[in-house]
Amino acid sequence: VVRRRLLQRYEHQPFISCLAGFYSCRWKRYQRRRTEPGKCCCKTVAFCFSLVFLYMWGEAKNDYNNFDWYNYGNLGFWFLWSLVLLIVAGILFTYIALLLVLAMCLLAEGQQLYLHWSHKIGTFLVLVFSITALFILSVLWKDQWKTVRLSFQITAPYLHIGAITVMVLLSWPVALHAIRADKKVVQVIIVGPYLAILLFLFLIPLGMYSPCIREMGTLGPKPALIGHRGAPMLAPENTEMSFQKTIEHGGGGLETDVTISYDGVPFLMHDSTLRRTTNIKEVYPNDTAQNAALFSWDTLQELNAGTWFLKDRPFSCMGSLSRADQNQAMNQSIYKLSNFLRLADSQNKLVIFDLYRPPEKHPYRNSWINRTLEVILNESGIRPHLVLWLENDMRSFVQSVAPGFQQTMGSKAPVEDLLMDNIVKLNLAYTEMSSEDIRNYAEVNITTNLYVVNEPWLFSLAWCSGAHSVTTDAIHKLKNLSQPLFLMTPQQYNIMWILTDLTSVLLISLIFAL
Repeated sequence: VVRRRLLQRYEHQPFISCLAGFYSCRWKRYQRRRTEPGKCCCKTVAFCFSLVFLYMWGEAKNDYNNFDWYNYGNLGFWFLWSLVLLIVAGILFTYIALLLVLAMCLLAEGQQLYLHWSHKIGTFLVLVFSITALFILSVLWKDQWKTVRLSFQITAPYLHIGAITVMVLLSWPVALHAIRADKKVVQVIIVGPYLAILLFLFLIPLGMYSPCIREMGTLGPKPALIGHRGAPMLAPENTEMSFQKTIEHGGGGLETDVTISYDGVPFLMHDSTLRRTTNIKEVYPNDTAQNAALFSWDTLQELNAGTWFLKDRPFSCMGSLSRADQNQAMNQSIYKLSNFLRLADSQNKLVIFDLYRPPEKHPYRNSWINRTLEVILNESGIRPHLVLWLENDMRSFVQSVAPGFQQTMGSKAPVEDLLMDNIVKLNLAYTEMSSEDIRNYAEVNITTNLYVVNEPWLFSLAWCSGAHSVTTDAIHKLKNLSQPLFLMTPQQYNIMWILTDLTSVLLISLIFAL
C-alpha cells in the first residue's frame, strides 16, 4: 500500500521511487519471515513422526518373521516386506533430517528459507507415511508398543546421550536468535524452553530403570535356549532336521505344535492347513484349504515338508546353507509326535508343545488329550520329567495319570493359585516380561520361560531380568552371547551420566559466550 501510494504521488521523483522500492523489499522480507517458522515447524513435526516410526520399526525386528508370514497368508507369496518397510523408513528419515539440518543452518545464519515445491511435497509425504504407518501398526500390531517400552530399559542410557548431543548442537541457533532479539521478552521465550528441556534431560536418569545396570556378581545364569519349532532359520520348521539343528547348537529344549490326524496319529503342525509348510498344492490341489487334522496319516506321509523352505523363503537362513543341508531340507516329511519325543528323550532335552483340539466331527474331538497322553506315556517312552505340560484343559486328570510331568502355565496368575495347581514353570510372551514378577515367582521355585526371543538385545534384557529360559528361532545367534549386551554397573553408568552432563554444560556455555 505504501509503495503504491508513493509511486502514484511522486512517480517522477527518483528518491521517493527508491524509498517505495525499499518499503516493498522490507514488506516482502517480513512476509517471508512470517512463513519461515511455519515451514520449520512442519519439518520438525515430520521429523519427529518419522523418528518415532523408525525407532519403533527398528525395535520390532524381533517379530519381522511374524509380520512377513502375516502378509504371506494374505497375499499368497513370500516377500521380505518387513525389510522393505525398514529401508523406506530409513530413507525418509534421512531425507527429512537433512532438510531440517539445512533449515536450521540457514535460519542460524539469518538467511532466507526458500523451500522448493518438490521438498514441500516430500515433507508432506514423510509426514503422511509416518502417521499412516504408525496408525496401521497400532491397530493391527499394538503389542509392538510393549516391545518399544521394553527396549527403553536397554537403550534409555544411550538415548539420553543422544538427546544431550542434539541439545548441544541446537545451542548455536538458539544462542544466535536470542542475541539478535531486540526485546528481553523474546529472549526469554527463546531461551526459556530450551533451558527447561535441557534441565529435564539432565535429571531424567534419576527416574531411569534398567535391569542391566546392576552390581557385579548379581547377574543370574544365562537362560536356557528352547528351539521354537526347532531351528526355523536353519531348517524347515517342525521337521526332524529342524530339531536336530537345535540339538547341534546346544539347545536345552524343543518346542512344537501338535495336531491329531483323522485316524488318531498326533503329528507336528503349527498351521490349521497344510498350504504353507507342505507341497499339498501340487499333490492335492483341491484340498489346500482343508484342516490339517482331517487328513489321514497315510495321506500326510505323501507330502513333502521341506521344499517350501528353499522355494518360498530363499532368505530364511541367516547364513548360507551347505549343499548337504539343502538336500536334507528338500527331503523332510511331516514328523510324528512319537518320533519327536523319542529324539528328545535320546538327547535328554525338555519338550513343550501347544496341543490343538481337532475340529468339529473329528473322531478324536473329545478324546484328543487322552490320545496324546497315550502316545507320550505308552508309545514314545520319554521320561516324564522332560515333558513341560502346557495344555490347561483336564489338567487335574493329566496330573493324576502323569504325575511326573512339569506342569506349565501359559499366563500369569497369583502365586497361591499356581502352587495349588502344582505349576512349576510359566510360559509367557516376552511382552509380559517383568523382572519383579520373575523374581517373585522364582522365590517359590516357579521358573519363567519367555517366547519368542530372537534379537540379542531382547535376550540380554531377559537375561538381566532373571528369565530361566527363552524360546527362540535364532538359537545359532543367541548361543554365542557370553554376557548380556549393555551390561554395566551403577558406578559406570553414574560416571557416564555425569561426564555427559558436565561436557554438555561446558560446550553450551562456550557457545553462548561466543
